[in-house]
Amino acid sequence: MLNSPALPYRWLLLCWLLAPLVNTYADYPPEVKTAVEQRCMVCHGCYDAPCQLKLDAWEGLQRGASKDKVYDGTRLLNANLTRLFVDAQTTEQWRAKGFYPVLDPQDPQRATILRMLELKRDHPLPDVAILPESFDFNLDRDQQCSKPEEFDSFAKDYPLWGMPYGFPGLDDADHALLTEWLLQGAPGVPWAAPSAAEQAEINRWETFFNRPGIKQKLVSRYIYEHLFIGDLYFSGLAGPARYYNLVRSRTPPGQPVDMIATRRPYDSPGKGEFYYRLQALRTSVLDKRHMPYALNDARMARWNELFFQQDYQVSRLPGYRVEVATNPFVAFRELPVQSRYQFMLDEAQFTIMAYIKGPVCRGQVALNVIDDHFWVIFTDPNVMDPDQNAEFLASQSAHMRLPGGNNNLLGSLVQWRNYAKGQRKFLKAKSAELAKLAGADVTPLDFQLIWDGDGSNPNAALTVFRHNDSASVVQGLVGQTPKTAWLIGYSLLERIHYLLVAGFDVYGNVAHQLETRLYMDFLRMEGEYNFLVFMPEDRRVQMRDFWYREASPDVKEYVLGRKAYIHAPTGIDYRSNDPMSEFFQRLTPRLPDAAAPRYQPADPRFARLQSLSGKPFSYMPEVAFVQVLEEGGGESVYTIIHNSAYLNNTQLFREEQRRIPVEDYLTVVRGFIGSYPNIFFQLPAQQLGEFVAAIETLRSEQDYASLLQRYGVRRTDPRFWQLSDSLHQQYRDIAPVEAGLFDLNRYENR
Repeated sequence: MLNSPALPYRWLLLCWLLAPLVNTYADYPPEVKTAVEQRCMVCHGCYDAPCQLKLDAWEGLQRGASKDKVYDGTRLLNANLTRLFVDAQTTEQWRAKGFYPVLDPQDPQRATILRMLELKRDHPLPDVAILPESFDFNLDRDQQCSKPEEFDSFAKDYPLWGMPYGFPGLDDADHALLTEWLLQGAPGVPWAAPSAAEQAEINRWETFFNRPGIKQKLVSRYIYEHLFIGDLYFSGLAGPARYYNLVRSRTPPGQPVDMIATRRPYDSPGKGEFYYRLQALRTSVLDKRHMPYALNDARMARWNELFFQQDYQVSRLPGYRVEVATNPFVAFRELPVQSRYQFMLDEAQFTIMAYIKGPVCRGQVALNVIDDHFWVIFTDPNVMDPDQNAEFLASQSAHMRLPGGNNNLLGSLVQWRNYAKGQRKFLKAKSAELAKLAGADVTPLDFQLIWDGDGSNPNAALTVFRHNDSASVVQGLVGQTPKTAWLIGYSLLERIHYLLVAGFDVYGNVAHQLETRLYMDFLRMEGEYNFLVFMPEDRRVQMRDFWYREASPDVKEYVLGRKAYIHAPTGIDYRSNDPMSEFFQRLTPRLPDAAAPRYQPADPRFARLQSLSGKPFSYMPEVAFVQVLEEGGGESVYTIIHNSAYLNNTQLFREEQRRIPVEDYLTVVRGFIGSYPNIFFQLPAQQLGEFVAAIETLRSEQDYASLLQRYGVRRTDPRFWQLSDSLHQQYRDIAPVEAGLFDLNRYENR
């Protein structure tokens, strides 16, 4: 505890005097950091943090708040970039961008953030289970982002809106700790320097990325454009993982990183030499955007095998013109296709996760294009497939052109017609090539076409869960057989990455978001078409029509029709009337860990929830964490995921009108899935059967309210923070590398 105001101040001052010997970046003092992470960052961490007050780093507190929203689906112009550590480096620069202080160095007692804590202390939550409508928890609500001079008026109008907003206040110890620290001016401490072992790894990898020669430069560019979003760590070192980001820097290895800030990773780095560097992650780890990627001896050997032990030549480096940089089939055409594909396949969960998780904290526009639950498998990189044929891809590169950041809404609609035309040409050529291969019995349409993870890679089968405007991707085939599945080959995987990861701009305008959403329709349909090829020939259209109920006939043409077709029979001899379930039952033993034992519920009483579907489940929230108190002591934790059913996913709007609640179902897993829990449940193990029965018999909102009354921990519950801390600790215990802070902005008030 910071018991004495003088002692910690002197200690922190001494640390700052020594800072040049370490680095110039600051962090929260350790005990303060724990409190801020557990009580503040869980709502103020991602881009959609209220008022852009991002507290996931000490510099975010110094930066302050803004009245501008990052997420605005109606803006006609791109928003100004406000990425912490990227788009401004000093407090003065952030003030010039419109951010205003929440601290007051001259009079710390007047600091807005301290006054928000005191407001909550003076006006705790009302003693009710469900907070009144005066508490607005809508994600698109009008935010009251008060500047210091506006705080008195805010406090008068909204006395119950202190921090933490809509949750129980801090306990005495945390309140005293944060108050004392804020009254001292909220000083930071220097970030710890890398250990000698870490620095050796940094040096080794930066040497690898910056080796001379145009082949190395092209390979490093390819790796950077795929890993820029990852949290890289050295898995061969002992102790807790420390994470790094791969960035482009004006300065070479051995000097402080001077990052080149661009809107997208494939934008031009400017004139002059630049270098690929590893920069320490200076924020706390948030589950929503945490994508760990291990660097180790095996990784370096693998990359050398894929890119430097193959017989090929690079004649020249591609430029950064939009038509080149946005089209990986043009920019990287001289890198072996199989090597590119295998590079992504080796960490396929990461590759898909970059689109699913990433920094896009509110992705409904990008995510309502997919089903709530589907499985993903991949074509084998060693078979003859048009997607892996370099000549075929080169001939189709113009037809696979991706959106490049159009700023005009009308232009986007015109461009979409061009993209649709290109996709039709690509699918026609691909269909003809597939028919040629299948007809010649060169490539039988059977399990041999499916990548088996090389016998040991658990990335061979993935499960995607959509939770309204966020999503999760995990290894293995989790849950009951879903309605749809995707089969992904190289070109599709590459386009998904460049459309939704490398090319997606959180700060983009409505034209960019619309263009991205419309193009993603093509990619989803292509993945589904690829999968249907493996179904019995006389069932393919029937299955497609079920997936696309009430969709326009033109849309269906992209999934088995004039635009995408295959008339060859499958090479699989089906023995049941449910070919999709049979396909995966027979495929699962071929793929490493496809049965996903990690997520199988230990308690058989949950099995009933996974074998049913129906309207009762439509009352459940998207993601619920369930802590079960075992009779012998200790706790088990489960996640209940609500999978909503839709007639189709082909429209940008009117989603609720396409809902089919009678087809909703639940998936129950052991451990945690989901970054945005909507509710916590806590119950003794002996009541688990009654808990499951209560969910099965839900018939109304009142029934759900009764379920919460008995087992739930609402946002008003005095136990809330204690349970939140316990669940976070369980997550760290279960998955220390994957674990990050959950985001509580979607926690319900029902």
